[in-house]
Amino acid sequence: MDGTAQTPSTRQWFGLVAVSLGVALIVVDLTIVNVIVAPIIDDLSIGSSEAQWVQESYAIVFAALLLLVGRLSDLYGARKLFLIGLLVFGATSLLAALAPNGGLLILARFLQGVGGALILPTSLALVNATFTGKARGQAFAVWGSTIGAAAAVGPLLGGWLADFSWRWAFGVNIPLIALIMAGALLYLPASPRTRGSVDHAGAVLSAIGLGLLAFAAIEGRTYGWLLTTAPLDVGPLSWRAGPSPVLVAFAVSALVLYAFWRRQAALGRRAGAEPLMDVRLFSVASFRGGNIVTLLVGLGEFGIIAVLPLWLQFALGYSAFEAGLALVALAVGSFAASGASFPMAASVPALAQVRIGLVLEAAGLVTLGLIAATDSAWWLIALALFVYGVGVGFATAQVTNVVLVDVPAESAGQGSGIQSAARELGSALGIAVLTTLFLSTLGSGLRDRLADRGIPEGEAARLGDAVTRSAGSAIESLAADPRTAGVADAAREAMTSGLAISAHVCAALLVLALAATVFVAPRDAKPSRPGETKEREPAPR
Repeated sequence: MDGTAQTPSTRQWFGLVAVSLGVALIVVDLTIVNVIVAPIIDDLSIGSSEAQWVQESYAIVFAALLLLVGRLSDLYGARKLFLIGLLVFGATSLLAALAPNGGLLILARFLQGVGGALILPTSLALVNATFTGKARGQAFAVWGSTIGAAAAVGPLLGGWLADFSWRWAFGVNIPLIALIMAGALLYLPASPRTRGSVDHAGAVLSAIGLGLLAFAAIEGRTYGWLLTTAPLDVGPLSWRAGPSPVLVAFAVSALVLYAFWRRQAALGRRAGAEPLMDVRLFSVASFRGGNIVTLLVGLGEFGIIAVLPLWLQFALGYSAFEAGLALVALAVGSFAASGASFPMAASVPALAQVRIGLVLEAAGLVTLGLIAATDSAWWLIALALFVYGVGVGFATAQVTNVVLVDVPAESAGQGSGIQSAARELGSALGIAVLTTLFLSTLGSGLRDRLADRGIPEGEAARLGDAVTRSAGSAIESLAADPRTAGVADAAREAMTSGLAISAHVCAALLVLALAATVFVAPRDAKPSRPGETKEREPAPR
């Protein structure tokens, strides 16, 4: 099959650069705000509830719209929606940079999520349609390595820009978007449109179901998983007691997504009907199994990136910029994998590269857990993250290739939207689970250590709660006071233990993803579209 593929032109490779940079922007925006939230709180005089929405609103809207955008990409052309997404992202970045108060900044972040949702699945569809054969594997290597590198570079960029002003973290997007748009217009051909319509009821159900699922996954630690532990304030409304809004969101999401699936399955059986999501795609073994692997990879990869900067800053004493700099080793490893995958594409199948990547990721995380200490040498951390980054470069890129390789061209947008939703929901769940595990281990470990030092139970609990609620930032003030310096040392030890446990849990999730690859059928044994037995490369769009 690879033998019939055409060699990509220089124009196509430049188009890939534009697409990859567009994806890098939206991934950076998922991680950069975690670093600049403190100066935002000080400058805009907002509370913790508003700060939470500044951080999370982007990801919630982003996840909610992915399936709808996948369908729109098929109907109106992937390049057109990619360009619209860049425009929306640029305009809302300017709005965020100029926001005079917390309310307008939250609105800007919500709208940024719309732009991000327009960019990610269309970028996948563009790569999948532009490249064939071994070049497709190489293109996805570049695309996937960009995601891994951007996730690592976000905290570094945020820490550096925060030294000037948090507003530059959003303002820097604008000239970059102008450059990306120029590259997309020059080097990406217009994408053909597929005749059809949008299932509006399905669109509403998918947006509500995915949005509530993302909210529940992200906010469980804040508001409680079963019972309300903190008030949820939305405008004049306040949820303060009883069952947690997270538990209710999970339940409603499950019901809505079940109704969505039933509707899509019914439309798929009806002649002339056009579902938002063609459930017959899940009859393709590579698509079905690949999405399961994608979900598990998201769980294992993004969780550790959420907690690692906290450990570097508050247990090891790194500045925000130094913590971001430590993560550069991950980015370097990711790009090293991208370069290595080019000569490997001709002889090593995409699924084999995914497996190599997952093994390396798990090895890097196990190493990180083993060397974690309150005085860990930076070069050991960098080495572990480099190995992990090489694994990210292989696994993240090539799992996308596996998922989409047998999706027919006319369904590329839908397939990309589903795969993007699996990735996003996996990362949201991973961040939620790992952050909860990390902070729970920190709190319980600190209380136990203080009790061992003879501190009364009530005082130990109070100090443990204070450190946990601050996500470790209280350690610096405790260390500055000679009377509580011992408490700070115990907190650093507890945080390090939490990091080690989190790294090993992430490694276990990636090993589970590796096991799941067994159920992904070999590429040459799969039909090119649901119900067909004839193998075919997806045609360029």
